[in-house]
This record gives sequence, structure tokens and C-alpha cells, in this order.
Amino acid sequence: MTNLVTLQVFLHDQLIGTLTYLSGDKNLFTLESSYIEDPHRPTLSLSFKDNFGDLITNIKQTRRRVPTFFANLLPEGPMRDYLASRANINPQHEFFLLRTLGRDLPGAIRIHSTDSEKEQPKDKEDPLRFSLAGVQLKFSAIKNVGEGCFTIPVDGSGGSWIVKLPSSNYQNVPENEYTMMELARNMGIDVPETFLMPIKEIGGLPDDMEKIGPCAFIIKRFDRSSSGELVHIEDFAQVIGAYPEDKYKKASYRNIAEIILAEIGEEGIREFIRRFVFNALIGNGDMHLKNWSLIYLDQRKAALAPAYDFVSTIPYLPQDKLALNFVDSKEFTSLNLNQFERFAIKANLPTQLILDTVQETVQAFAESWKTIRDYPLNSEFRNMIASHLKTIPIWTKYSKP
Repeated sequence: MTNLVTLQVFLHDQLIGTLTYLSGDKNLFTLESSYIEDPHRPTLSLSFKDNFGDLITNIKQTRRRVPTFFANLLPEGPMRDYLASRANINPQHEFFLLRTLGRDLPGAIRIHSTDSEKEQPKDKEDPLRFSLAGVQLKFSAIKNVGEGCFTIPVDGSGGSWIVKLPSSNYQNVPENEYTMMELARNMGIDVPETFLMPIKEIGGLPDDMEKIGPCAFIIKRFDRSSSGELVHIEDFAQVIGAYPEDKYKKASYRNIAEIILAEIGEEGIREFIRRFVFNALIGNGDMHLKNWSLIYLDQRKAALAPAYDFVSTIPYLPQDKLALNFVDSKEFTSLNLNQFERFAIKANLPTQLILDTVQETVQAFAESWKTIRDYPLNSEFRNMIASHLKTIPIWTKYSKP
């Protein structure tokens, strides 16, 4: 490996720092003085703020890994392995993955290498394609104006939509996610525009993709504006400073709620509780740190990003639990009013706001659930969710008029 390689880090097209690979497999992120001295600088991450809200400029070197903020920009699991193999890179070498994938990262971050030739994949016939970080195979896509269909660009960049392909391990994931997201939309939760589209109508995919499943789930990227401008976001693994593999264990829902209250206020907490309750009711055991995000619409102040990755996991994992601790439990069956009251007290949240929001959300879900047959969720999955609902105390208390 090269002893010294430097990458330029851009935020909203402004050079804000450099990420350097040092001898001994060390990585160092350094902020530009122009960014440090700018009183109106755009927010990079809450993880770079100290307890007084001041910018942290003395950033420690990391060994082997890039800093957590950058590690969470990369894809995980099979997607990482695929992309690394296409670029002939060891998937554990995060610095060099960032160098290769830095053209289309989540949010408003761009990473440029001073050696432009090394940024390009060697195989021009099958270039790299990827989008937001995550374990499910998903790609950037462009909506073809006037045609009502989508195409995955060959260079993997510039798409304002995400195409999430069927899973080879779990049935009907696109149909599941589409249904859950639309149920949430019906309740007033902030959900991006979504589609469920036949695989054959999506350009840029291999011809045999229909063997895995008939449809793909498509969702509008909320880190791209309607005019194509980059909108900065960060997930809570980045906020808290957790590497992706620690997304289930480095923090709890209390930690998320405390940050939302401090940065956004009571309206943010209300929306957090609504989303938490909704996902508990559908049996989503995968609302980990990376499935909650902040968005910086004015480039400086945090807001709760639109909802994403709402999937009922209990049809695939019937004994599934909450992804993170809620007070002292991960059991869906622990979600009674006393537990929410304890949560409010421990996180120093307004108790009555929490309890009122729980009741309102359950009742709104009950109305939305009445429309479940209008969506492409099969009867087996519907019945499993219905059985799951009966085990949740807040459902049995508030679902009836």
C-alpha cells in the first residue's frame, strides 16, 4: 500500500477537509482552516460538535478504519463485497473504497482523489453502481420524464431515486416495504414518494432479475432536491460515532430521543414517538441506528429526515424484537403505558406529550390498518401482523374507539 494518500472532502461543493492514509494503516481527517473559521459554515455532523456546540477540530487518528462518520457512508455486507470486487479492493480497506465510491455518497458529501485515474473502475463494461448505504441491494436510478419508468445509470451517479431489488433470502420484501410506507403516509408520517414497479420496466438491470421477484421498491431520495441539488443528511450511527457493525448495540432509543429533543425540540420528539410506535405495531425489529437520520435543509440546523426502511420483519423472523433497548427491554410485549412513562422520565422528555402521542398514533394506525387489503401484502403476512398486534399492550388498550 502507498504510505501517504490524500482524499479531498467536499460538503456542498466546498472543500472542508482532507482524509489521509498514513503509513501503519492509519487514517487522519483534518478540517480546512477556511471551514473552521467560517461562522456560517454548513454542519458536517453533530459528532464533530462538543458539549458546548463548538466545532471539534482536534480529530484523533484511527487505525485500520476510517473515522465513523466516513465509515457509515459506505455500503455494508454483500453490496460492499460486490463493489469491492468490481474495483479490485479488499472490502475491509475503507479508505480506498471511499476513494472509488466517493462520487455518489449519501447526503452532500463528495470525496475526490487527486489521482483521478484511480477513481475509475477498471471494467468499463460493468461499472460500479451504488447508492445509499445499507445491506439490501439498491441502486441510484433516474426517472425517465414522460415515460413513467426508471433507468439505473451505467456510471452509478446522478440518480434521484433508489431502486431496491427483491431479496433472494426473503419473499416479497418490496411489496412489504411499499405497504408499510404507504400505511405510514396515510397516518401523516413524512414519507418520500414511492412506487412498486415490475422489474421488467426498469432499465439497466440484467435480463434474469425477474427470477428473484417480480417487483422492485422505488423511493425518492430525500438527499436530493427537486432541482437535483445535494441535501446533507447523517444517520444516527454517524451522530453517535458508532461503526456500522455496532448499529444494534452502541446506543438505545433513549440516546436517539435525547439528541432529537436537544436539536429539534418537542415536535421532533412527537414525530420520533409516532415512528417508533408505528414500527412496533407492524413488527419492525430493524429500526437500528442507521435507520434514523437527520437532514440539514438549510445546511446548518438539524431536522428529522423523512421516514425510510419501514418493513415488517416478523413474517421473516417471528420471534423478532426491537432493534435497540427501550428503557430496559427489547420485547414488543413490554410496550405498555408504564414503559413509555419510564422512557419519558429517563430521557427527560415531556411525559404527557409522550403518552398523548402514543394514544394518537395507535388510534391513527387502527384507521390506516383498515385499508390493508388495498395494498400488495399477502394474506399470510397480514395475518402474522394482526396476530402480533394482539400481543402489544398499547394496541389492546387504544385500538378500539
